[in-house]
Amino acid sequence: MKIFLRKLIAVLAMLGVVGLNTVPLVAFAQDKPAAGMKMDDKAAPAKEEKKEEAKPAPVPNKGDVAWMLTSTALVLAMSVPALALFYGGLVRSKNMLSMLMQVFVTFSLITVLWCIYGYSLAFTEGNAYFGGFDRLFLAGTFDAMKGEFAMAGTFSKNTPLYELVFVAFQATFAAITCCLILGAVAERIKFSAVLIFMVLWFTFSYAPVAHMVWFWMGPDAYTDPKVVDAMNAKAGLIWQWGALDFAGGTVVHINSGVAGLVGAYLVGKRIGYGKEAMTPHSLTMTMLGASLLWFGWFGFNAGSALEANGSAALAFMNTFLATACAVLSWMFGEWLFKGKPSMLGAASGCVAGLVAITPAAGNVGIPGAFVIGTAAGLVCLWGVNQLKRWLHVDDALDVFGIHAVGGALGALLTGIFNAQSLGGPGLVTDWVTGKVGSNPIWDQFLIQAQGVGMTIVWTGVVAFIAFKIADLIVGLRPAEEVEREGLDIGEHGETAYHM
Repeated sequence: MKIFLRKLIAVLAMLGVVGLNTVPLVAFAQDKPAAGMKMDDKAAPAKEEKKEEAKPAPVPNKGDVAWMLTSTALVLAMSVPALALFYGGLVRSKNMLSMLMQVFVTFSLITVLWCIYGYSLAFTEGNAYFGGFDRLFLAGTFDAMKGEFAMAGTFSKNTPLYELVFVAFQATFAAITCCLILGAVAERIKFSAVLIFMVLWFTFSYAPVAHMVWFWMGPDAYTDPKVVDAMNAKAGLIWQWGALDFAGGTVVHINSGVAGLVGAYLVGKRIGYGKEAMTPHSLTMTMLGASLLWFGWFGFNAGSALEANGSAALAFMNTFLATACAVLSWMFGEWLFKGKPSMLGAASGCVAGLVAITPAAGNVGIPGAFVIGTAAGLVCLWGVNQLKRWLHVDDALDVFGIHAVGGALGALLTGIFNAQSLGGPGLVTDWVTGKVGSNPIWDQFLIQAQGVGMTIVWTGVVAFIAFKIADLIVGLRPAEEVEREGLDIGEHGETAYHM
């Protein structure tokens, strides 16, 4: 009987009725012969064909997902409330509410535009400058009928991330970049002009620069040396050049800083600038905002590793250390040249250090963090004082002097301290094998400079056109009496404080 059952199962398996790997309901564990049967009488077992089982698709690591969701929330907090409070404390009390309103609404506007078309333009395959339209309205990121989620690549092979998590993380970057520009034109720009400018600049500057710097086909696309050139050709232009930008020195800081400078020139100086005192109305609020920025920036930089791994740990520590170095170098520099250390200077040094370490966070070692942070405090101190006077511009909250100057400094120094000989982690020189090495320092420095230059030109041109269009449609400045009274009352009909 037992022999009969074995033969029956074998026949059914050949017909596809029963799988060869099916576990039988009756276990023949011992296989003892029936009474009266000799061992030699046992039927030979049917030969089973070995089938290669398809490897299951890799799934996101829960630790990575948790870290990236946390990082996204941290970066969101950098804008609302951190940047809003930092900027709000720096303006005069009559413009406090307008500053909060501009940051709050701009962040919301860009988040919506990102989900409609911005993500698709930045992070899908297109050409060297713009992505495509495969992800309009986030189409394809979640299949509701099947309950399946699309995956995005990270920086390690077979280590995916839910694409929606990546979408949300990058949305916070796009939104805060646009919010940064507001500081340059604070206290004298129409709210309606802000909204028009943001739509245009986000579409034609942020999205393409993000695509040029950060878009590539991902590590899993590099399966064979024969496909390397084809995969590289699909990446963004600046990525193809080999420029390193870990978390946004070019995409976020140079991009917004140069746009802010263009805006400051086109909008013009505040009424009374250089003649009336325009001191910050609440350095307490500014210090609180700077502290929250420092806290949230760990998500900004360490989160850009896209995984909870050693690269994230390095970026976290570098962000911590470089910022502290910049606070001290700015404070001592100000103390030396101006006679007194100020809270405003310490808070500004904090932001300068954060900005400069952004492109370098996971791209340099601890020695690089010491140098970049210390240099950032001193160079940006010069940027908001001497350089600002040379430019004859009313960059109200020093967006260019800190973000553009600090971002460029960090991007260039990344080209130096990425080298393993200087304590850096190096870079992946072969994505097929994952081999890590270092480019000659001067060569990498020139590549970094090329990326910085491209970003400056691109954002400068787009910002000029976008501000001009906003000016033609609604005008950039409110009436003089509105500006003198304050934008809180004149633009929004309410005030931040009730005396």
